[in-house]
Amino acid sequence: MTTRKAPPAPAAKPVAFGQVKTSAGHRVVLYGPGGIGKTTLSSIAPGPVVYFDLDDSLARLPGMKDAQIVDVTTWQDIRDALAAPGWESVKTIVIDSITKAEELAVQDTIQWVPHEKGHKVQRIDDYGFGKGLSHVFDTFLPLLSDLDAHAHAGRNVILIGHDCTTNVPNPAGEDWLRFEPRLQSPASGKASIRLRCREWADHVLFLGYDVAVSKTGKGQGSGTRTLYPAELPHCMAKSRTIQQPLPIIDGVNVWTEILK
Repeated sequence: MTTRKAPPAPAAKPVAFGQVKTSAGHRVVLYGPGGIGKTTLSSIAPGPVVYFDLDDSLARLPGMKDAQIVDVTTWQDIRDALAAPGWESVKTIVIDSITKAEELAVQDTIQWVPHEKGHKVQRIDDYGFGKGLSHVFDTFLPLLSDLDAHAHAGRNVILIGHDCTTNVPNPAGEDWLRFEPRLQSPASGKASIRLRCREWADHVLFLGYDVAVSKTGKGQGSGTRTLYPAELPHCMAKSRTIQQPLPIIDGVNVWTEILK
């Protein structure tokens, strides 16, 4: 009886080296309190700018009624639109807001992901402790890959988020509060959409009002705003291009400093 010999393994291909792709678009998370001007600020990013107007706010903003939007209503609509052809002329994609997009991801999860026992759930909590958050995380994650494809093609991506205050654990001393994007983030860090978006982004920018606290403990300010691109005790932030806060001044385009 003859024994058949296995075919020889194919020769390993040599590693291929390439060049850094400097034409890639920037990935931005821009967050702050409602009404501070995040959407308006995104409108002066390199254009043409196209919006996923999930918060349905553009019609009520001065100068935004003629903005180009992608007409979507569900989580799958967003993913299908991003995968569709026709984006060649677009320079910046804005999802307004990523907080609302996460809500659509929750709805999609409830609709399509059954309980481990096979039945349909009505609420995220119905999956069991922590399991619903993991399911939503798994639903949400492919969106970042969809957006990566656009960034690799040279388009900027801006995710506008609402803010929240979060307790920051401090192993070296007392904990403190700071502003962070209002996205799912369990205390363990597991299944945290917030932390995953921070890792994914080239820039996490906090837009806040300038407030000083008097000796009597009262907040004082005149409505001026500053964009924070670097981590500070009061806000989560990061940037690959700038470190100094940028005052928001009428007629000055901050994107020329950031998206370079």
